[in-house]
Amino acid sequence: MSQILIPGVVVTPLKRIPDDRGRIMHIVKSSDDIFTQFGEVYCSTIYPGVVKGWHIHDLMTLNYVVIKGMIKFVLYDDREDSTTKGKFQEVYIGDHNYVRVTVPPRVWNGFMGIGTEEALVINFTDIPHDPNEIHRLDPHEGGIPYNWAVKDR
Repeated sequence: MSQILIPGVVVTPLKRIPDDRGRIMHIVKSSDDIFTQFGEVYCSTIYPGVVKGWHIHDLMTLNYVVIKGMIKFVLYDDREDSTTKGKFQEVYIGDHNYVRVTVPPRVWNGFMGIGTEEALVINFTDIPHDPNEIHRLDPHEGGIPYNWAVKDR
């Protein structure tokens, strides 16, 4: 799959600062361009081969960081006014690519655990969770034409 860059999605490299005691892993600062306001922060985990998705928010901006393990994060743009309507963007996030992925409202997203260990995922948002502004689809049969199978070729 060729790399598509969906408008509004921002992938930001993050710093890892090691020393004799361990490391510091930056996530976000209030001075970062993507920061608007604090909504909530939560952690989730995902096992290898498991898919969490699809979901979309009407109002919420998401910011995903994986601090342990690896995920394949997939975005799907079905916004009528977008130049990438009907396109996917894949970003591998975690130990081997320490980045923050910012997802604007109205972009479908989901992720799959990859590798051999459980991944620890942090999401911080600009508004608190509201079950009335999130929508979900089955990741395999929900109507978004994406194949989650591992590509080994």
